[in-house]
Amino acid sequence: MIRPVAPEDAEAICGIYNYYVRNTFVTFEEEPISAAEMSARIAAVTTDFPGYVYEEDGELIAFAYLHYYHSRSAYRFTVEDSIYVKNGRQKTGIGAQLLNLLIGDAKKLGKHSIMAILGLPNGASEALHKKCGFQKMANMDELGFKLGCWAGVGFWKLRL
Repeated sequence: MIRPVAPEDAEAICGIYNYYVRNTFVTFEEEPISAAEMSARIAAVTTDFPGYVYEEDGELIAFAYLHYYHSRSAYRFTVEDSIYVKNGRQKTGIGAQLLNLLIGDAKKLGKHSIMAILGLPNGASEALHKKCGFQKMANMDELGFKLGCWAGVGFWKLRL
């Protein structure tokens, strides 16, 4: 079941997100996030944009939201998506359901495009965005240093 995200989801979201913080280049954050910090982030994002969680049998499996791409006014018609699926549950269609919902929301909000900024390597997210119609714009090597080595970033875009 997909439903709007709520601040009360913060602890379960941290369980999903902090796995990626500790173990992958999917996010370039290096320190795990507390439930209080995540709750504040949820409140900040959902002031202007939609956010969702995917639940199965009462367990939160994924979360996704739109947010500002950049703060400069000329970027106001472009948003960025963020999607995190619980480790081990990728490639099950959950991410695609959430991303398609965000695409519909971006259209309703009158946006022109959606950017996806992917920490690399991240084959699952690249495949998801390609499946949903995004085009790879660029890969930039060695933009972040995490887990003892350099990691790149992929820039993907969907024109709505």
